[in-house]
Amino acid sequence: MSHIAVERNRRRQMNEHLKVLRSLTPCFYIKRGDQASVIGGVIEFIKELQQVLQALESKKQRKSLSPNPSPSTPRPLPLPAKPNHSPIGLETVGDVGACCNSSLADVEARIAGSNVVLKIVCGRIPGQILKIIAVLEKFSFEVLHVNISSMEDTVLYSFIIKIGLECQLSLEELAVEVQQSFFSEPVFLNEI
Repeated sequence: MSHIAVERNRRRQMNEHLKVLRSLTPCFYIKRGDQASVIGGVIEFIKELQQVLQALESKKQRKSLSPNPSPSTPRPLPLPAKPNHSPIGLETVGDVGACCNSSLADVEARIAGSNVVLKIVCGRIPGQILKIIAVLEKFSFEVLHVNISSMEDTVLYSFIIKIGLECQLSLEELAVEVQQSFFSEPVFLNEI
């Protein structure tokens, strides 16, 4: 009988812990209510939080290495003279992903099933999400889901996008095109 009671207690504790994990995780990470889906969603959420933390730590390190401007002077974003001469680093991540990093943003594109997951970590730039969406629509991608997480001046954009039939872009080219949107003119609502 004590074995049955111990097992019942273990299951009760497991269910309580799963409820807590589910309540701490945004709902779109958890696709179904079973234990494996909850744990898988929590893992994805923690991975995204780790990316945000890494971005914030690198930003903090860059700030500590560079001289601080006075608080009353706004610091302009560094924009290159021509987009073609921008300091962009492109890296292929296996067969299913590509990264494109610059001083303004880190862009990662990877295949997830029949869709593409696009993640961008950057500083807060007004209107930037409109420019990213304009690039995606220009190349026949359909935005299925967008998640925006921000902390202080750093933003993480997570897109799940469907590849259109007319799209001929590779993951590397997609990452570069999105990266180039950071070096282009602002997009206004009446232009898209």
